[in-house]
Amino acid sequence: MRNFIWSLSLLFAGISTSFAQTNGIEKGTYLSTNKGGKIKLNLLEDNKYELVFYSGGYEIKGDSLVFLKGTNNTVNRFDLSFVKDKKAAKVKIKFLNPSYYSFYLGTQKGSESVQYQKLSDIKAKVDPEYLKTDLDFEIDKTDFLYLVYEDYDGKSDVNKYALPKDVSEVIINYDMAVLSDLNLIGSFDKKTKELKISDQYGKDPLVFINEKEEKLAKVQAIVPVETQIIPNWTYPGKENTSINDDFGSDVVIDSAAAVVDAAIAPPAYTRYDFKLKIENSLKKAIESTKMASNKFLVVVVDSKNKTAKEGFDAFVKEQETQTGYNMYDSYNALYDTYNYYLAGADDKKWLKNNKITNDPCVLVLNGNGDLLAVAKSDLTTQQYQFGYYNDLYRKLQKANAFLSIDKVLKNKKASDVDLIAAFNKAALLEASYDSDYWVSDSNSTEFVIEKTVLDQKVVAQTWKKLIEAHQKDKAVNMFLAETIIKEIKNQGFTKQLFNQDRILNDTDFLSIDYLLKHFDDIENNKVAFNNSAPEIHNIGSAVSEVSNALQQNIYASQDGLTGEMNKEKINSVYKKIIASGKGNFDAYRNYFYYLSQLEDQDGSNTNYLKEFNAYFDNTLAGASPIEKLDAIFGGLDSSSSYSYDGWSSFKLYHSDICNNAAWTVVLKPQNSNFIKDAIKWSEYSLVISKNNPYYLDTLAQLYYKEGQKDKAIATQTLAVKYLSVTVEEETAQNIKDVLAKMQNGTY
Repeated sequence: MRNFIWSLSLLFAGISTSFAQTNGIEKGTYLSTNKGGKIKLNLLEDNKYELVFYSGGYEIKGDSLVFLKGTNNTVNRFDLSFVKDKKAAKVKIKFLNPSYYSFYLGTQKGSESVQYQKLSDIKAKVDPEYLKTDLDFEIDKTDFLYLVYEDYDGKSDVNKYALPKDVSEVIINYDMAVLSDLNLIGSFDKKTKELKISDQYGKDPLVFINEKEEKLAKVQAIVPVETQIIPNWTYPGKENTSINDDFGSDVVIDSAAAVVDAAIAPPAYTRYDFKLKIENSLKKAIESTKMASNKFLVVVVDSKNKTAKEGFDAFVKEQETQTGYNMYDSYNALYDTYNYYLAGADDKKWLKNNKITNDPCVLVLNGNGDLLAVAKSDLTTQQYQFGYYNDLYRKLQKANAFLSIDKVLKNKKASDVDLIAAFNKAALLEASYDSDYWVSDSNSTEFVIEKTVLDQKVVAQTWKKLIEAHQKDKAVNMFLAETIIKEIKNQGFTKQLFNQDRILNDTDFLSIDYLLKHFDDIENNKVAFNNSAPEIHNIGSAVSEVSNALQQNIYASQDGLTGEMNKEKINSVYKKIIASGKGNFDAYRNYFYYLSQLEDQDGSNTNYLKEFNAYFDNTLAGASPIEKLDAIFGGLDSSSSYSYDGWSSFKLYHSDICNNAAWTVVLKPQNSNFIKDAIKWSEYSLVISKNNPYYLDTLAQLYYKEGQKDKAIATQTLAVKYLSVTVEEETAQNIKDVLAKMQNGTY
């Protein structure tokens, strides 16, 4: 994971800092000399220290301390120094410790187009083994050097530097230092009076010197001739890649975004020719948005700006380009999330009725024309918010779901279809990256999301009545089935609207009955349903979905009245599944795990062993166990975890569960009636996973308990033979002790 900012918690949690050669170190302030001069180390009295990472101006306003931003909101992240040599044919670039993949370097001769390269691509060419900390390479003589930091919020700092004619080397640093989460050591150089802090290997030290030393006399900084902050910055050939996969934030390529040089041609890579339909009235814009269930309408109010139409048209063109690149080569509704409309004189009455007084401002409506969000700023300020990867879309979806539920609950004439649609909309919400997304300051220039307060008890009661009303359905309602699946898996509207974890209740078990009753219907319709909107729908096997939900709620089977009631209901559901003949691998796997947690009053596992034995005889036993497992694996539902974990994990699961069931017979005398069955399970485990010392130990002890002592000793001898360093020392000794007891007759 890449780190964009020094984190105190990351750096100093569990880190001890020691200093060698401490003679000569004075109390005071030290400044870093090789990380942009932006980091301060303060050595204080009482052996205390401070590391200061940021500094700047501030103002005191009343009782508030306000930190000042740089002028024009631009940030010069780079520190440059030049080496000059008139004879140099090329320019050497030395970029100090380029830890980030979000840096770009461009060159420009005169007024020609800027030629950009990604720094990581250069690194891959000149140092593919990543042997060096710094990046050294050469470029042809050029007039201007561009350095770009592409942030993960979609904005890029583009800095243009004029190079001296006689420059031979450019040394580049930046003001965001990165250190690994390692123990740090420090050393003081008496000759240079430098304090160096590095990891325990001494690599890439952070160098400080006391600010009182003359060596740090101020040197005139090299400043760029031009600095811009550009949303969705791009250049010809730039890949459409995520800036920071670890953080989940992507920057979307936009060929129409403002670039440093207007002469740059559009990118040559593939994009779908996407066009937005801009309506000429608010009414039509709302109607158009309503036709697409996943879209919102962005309304721009900017009547005092004479160039508003020109700016709006340019923005629309940018959005079309950006969306086209996301879609790549064909239309995909997943990326078509907004319609846009520029408010005009005819909309003044609507604005007044909705108490919209700010001008400029940006509004977001749903397909019913309901106001979801307001930003008291212009379109330029908010334009980065409308990229697909920005979290605003998820916030709007949540606000819309709250509103939809609220309206349908208050509408006495709401139909059954309306109720299901509202619950389904809430159930399918994505988790917002910002859990506390409500902006409380009504004067904020950021988007203020409309907040709807819901009564959780009323929501639950309405849902219960809806489920009860559909118990006699002859045909499945796929939207209701999908909503039920999300809800019983603790991913549905209760979780999304109220952020509350919950256990299965009576309504959930009634919902499960609905899914099992319509199992065949769901199986027959799920492919078409999922394909109707693959970006939204993903229903798996009803049996798998139910058994996974029961597994997630296994903690409901705890002591107490509610726990006991849930135990009975969970057991009843599993028995229905098994009796119906619809039980698949996931159902049996979860059922066996559930039963293995329960003991009979005498301490035995009779119920579990009976059910497992029936499954073994009907499903696993036979002449070709590997072929049988392969057939089961090939028929796994896509929602099964083992369809992702792979064949090896699937095979190991079956050998393990057979051994574990057999081991309960070894451990518990109460299970002695299952010794013959346990032997066949144990023998099967060794067919699947040969020469496993754990399995051999189980089988040997079962043989001995059945009276086959010679066979038991031979098998236990193999268990000892196949012990390896991966077996725990205590377990290995126990296996050896069992063999000794078998051999001397004391087992």
